[in-house]
Amino acid sequence: MRAIPTTPEAPGVTLARGVNRMLVQRGLAAIVEFPTTDGRRMDLCALGPKGEIWCIEVKSSRTDFMSDMKWSDYLPWCDRFFFAVPENFPAEILPPEHGLILADQWGAEVIRMAPHDPVASARRKAVTLRFARMAAERLTRLTDR
Repeated sequence: MRAIPTTPEAPGVTLARGVNRMLVQRGLAAIVEFPTTDGRRMDLCALGPKGEIWCIEVKSSRTDFMSDMKWSDYLPWCDRFFFAVPENFPAEILPPEHGLILADQWGAEVIRMAPHDPVASARRKAVTLRFARMAAERLTRLTDR
């Protein structure tokens, strides 16, 4: 029998998996590649049990961080903003005013908690509704085969 070739996953995908596992352990539910209404796409958007919204921007390397500065566009969409990076990432280049998560494919750890900057209530409602609809749509696609 011939082995089925596999394609290695992109580093960002494996980091997002580890972050997602940590979020679940903390009682948050996350959606990968969550679009905002202004056309951006968060790497991970997480919703806490009391409605708190976290945005996690995954950066797999220094080059990844330096070549993509649109992360600041996500700040108005969340209560807490984090960078998730691998252990060998030069964390000193990240803005210190945001949260920091160290991650690998198996899990993650919050190294620096992001400050709480509450989203306006109308935006919170819109993001929460969008989150719920997207989660339901993705579940439907997975189960309707």
